[in-house]
Amino acid sequence: MQRQTQTQRQTLKYSPLQIQMLNLLHLTTMELEQRIKEELEENPILEEGKEESTSEDAPEEFDDADNSSGGEDNSVQDYYDWDEFRDDDIPDYKTYANNQSADNELYTRPMVEAISFRDDLKQQVHFLQLDERQQLIADFILDSLDEDGFLRRESDVIADDISFANSMFIDTDEVNTMLKIIQQLDPPGIAASDLRECLLIQLNRMDNQNDTWKWSYKIVCDAFDELGSRNYDKIMRITGLDEESLKKAIQLITTLNPKPASGLRNDSIVNESIKPDFMLWYTEDGEIEVQLTWGNSPALKLNKVFTQMAEEKRDKATNQFLKNKMNSAKWFIDAIKQRENTMLNTLKAIVRLQYDYFQTGDIKKLRPMILKDVAEIIDMDISTVSRVTTNKYVQTPFGIVLLKDLFTEGVTNEDGTEVSNREIQEAIREIVAEEDKRHPYNDQQITDMLAERSYSVARRTVAKYREQLNIPTARLRVTI
Repeated sequence: MQRQTQTQRQTLKYSPLQIQMLNLLHLTTMELEQRIKEELEENPILEEGKEESTSEDAPEEFDDADNSSGGEDNSVQDYYDWDEFRDDDIPDYKTYANNQSADNELYTRPMVEAISFRDDLKQQVHFLQLDERQQLIADFILDSLDEDGFLRRESDVIADDISFANSMFIDTDEVNTMLKIIQQLDPPGIAASDLRECLLIQLNRMDNQNDTWKWSYKIVCDAFDELGSRNYDKIMRITGLDEESLKKAIQLITTLNPKPASGLRNDSIVNESIKPDFMLWYTEDGEIEVQLTWGNSPALKLNKVFTQMAEEKRDKATNQFLKNKMNSAKWFIDAIKQRENTMLNTLKAIVRLQYDYFQTGDIKKLRPMILKDVAEIIDMDISTVSRVTTNKYVQTPFGIVLLKDLFTEGVTNEDGTEVSNREIQEAIREIVAEEDKRHPYNDQQITDMLAERSYSVARRTVAKYREQLNIPTARLRVTI
């Protein structure tokens, strides 16, 4: 027997506008422009442009003078066969071969043709007089290089792989012979098995093999492990060099390339460009003003023709399609407007909390600030603030600033005041920059020096901040 029951429960449902806004809020300016283009392509009711205001006093278009005398209607004829008449009003100069002004030329940013470092090396190999068998081995070796240009595989393993892959016997000596040829290619150090061999190959390729070169070669050969740990005292004991000779040899070694393929890779050519999402400037009264920078993006409106079609009575499928597209377009436009308001309110709240920093640009003026502080000011959820500030930049008079960098934890000083951890990190950076590189400070010494500046932090906290600043340990900062 069926029984009806009544229950009460609470659920969370998002409106279409809220979903649109959440999808747009985390986008950067460039991503938003691309999203708008995609929406314009998918939704025929959405188009670029501002809403036009109609005026009753505006003269009617195509007002013919003959209409004033009455008579038949002389309105513009609607041509159904447009192909027959479309070329009637083309000016003569448009039919010429060179019919464009220099001002009309569209310039595009040239794209650099980039090839991989393996292809570059293969082009060098093709200039050598190799037979088909040698060419096969050379290509296999080059394809076995890692991203830094090192050959981490043994010659006998490579010989076996080539033999099985091509149903032919390849001897290890053939691989070693071809490997020696490849190591003569540019840049020097390519196809080395490890860093030590890479440095030795580069040293052997040098023309000026003077005393400093001999000292450098001896250090790499006999004291390579001590060189990596910067144990200069042990290096001098092993090689018998004095301090001045060691200094010259180290300077020569530092000119060598530890990653030989980096000179052939084109990763640095295509960099992600940063387009600020906000603009910040000072008024004549010294006040701070902010605005969004995506003003160059197209304004959006509804297409009047399709809007009128949606209001007319047509077949059910067409009406449903047009209504769905119209609702989607309205939600999209409203979501963009709400996105603008939310982003502006968020940045104004950040400026309010970090007013001293934005007035001077001094990182020491940063106050401790978390997402909750901003969320309470704009009366929104913390997740909304996180979306707004993720990968967003603001253009200021003192440079481009990532909004996420403005959120810092607080550390209580000895006098009870709370300071930002960015201020402590800046103090660590200053201490390391001013230290004696022959005897750099360890983490405990840096902790003691920070305590003298009234920054009460633990040694492990100093170690964490030092790693965040990409500052190596004291042992690796030693120089001679």
